[in-house]
Amino acid sequence: MNYNPKILVSGSLAYDKILDFNGRFSDHIMPEKIHKLSVSFVVERERVNFGGTAGNIAYNLKLLGEEPVILSQVGKDFDYYKKWLVKNKLGLEGIKIIKNKNTAAAHIMTDLDDNQITALHLETMGIERGINPALIKKFEPIKIAIISPGNIKDMIGAARSYKKMKIEYIADPGQQIPALSAGQLKELIVGARALFCNDYEVELIMKTLKHKNIKALKQLIEILVVTYGAEGSVIYSKGKEIKIGIVKPRRVVDPTGAGDAYRAGFIKGLINGWDLKKCGELAAWVAKWPVEYYGTQEHRFKFLSSNS
Repeated sequence: MNYNPKILVSGSLAYDKILDFNGRFSDHIMPEKIHKLSVSFVVERERVNFGGTAGNIAYNLKLLGEEPVILSQVGKDFDYYKKWLVKNKLGLEGIKIIKNKNTAAAHIMTDLDDNQITALHLETMGIERGINPALIKKFEPIKIAIISPGNIKDMIGAARSYKKMKIEYIADPGQQIPALSAGQLKELIVGARALFCNDYEVELIMKTLKHKNIKALKQLIEILVVTYGAEGSVIYSKGKEIKIGIVKPRRVVDPTGAGDAYRAGFIKGLINGWDLKKCGELAAWVAKWPVEYYGTQEHRFKFLSSNS
């Protein structure tokens, strides 16, 4: 048995095709015509990068000195990504290879206001990886887990397993919120240590759960973290509201991956036993790094315990 405590990171592994649109989506989309939308965007450049929610979070946790375990599925074209993970000393033990499919691919278009439109080709992500107590026990002892967007059955299976095994976990439904039923979403959230979402996603969650305001949502969870892009983030816990500003990047190249980096930083603070304000400040510091690079796993940083 391995006695080095792990952080379990479930979610997607994907090849990201990042596309830059040198304009604003709002100039091309008319709300009154949204029922028959037909638009075309000419992009300035594209590049294929390593991505996926699980890959991005694990990459940043590794930079923070932790030992993440990726629980995900990939396809027959995994070799390129595999070499990258090995190079960065990220383990492969929790990754399932599905030989008759390709690895999931995300086409991410970003405009000048950092708004994004993503088209996800599911491929392997459409097939259940299988996250259950038998698999989880292979990686004990476990510090904490995060359930990030991935296969729906895996997300629910992970939540049930962690609760059964009394493993602390973070719920991060993200882009999969529209695909989750109200019952599935509530099952994922209730029992989690924290819920992460951005300002758009929190509205989707409340709509799905039929909550009239955020107060009802806060009652379901110990820690609710809502990110607001360049406007920072807000942490709600035990009746308190903690506002966290951004750490300004040296340059703004592409915002893709900032949210995943934020989550990694917050997790690092939690397992260090820091107060929530300091967790949020570290999260903001980590989130600024991918923004400075074209791609979600192109950055490097040296973490010192004094960083916050």
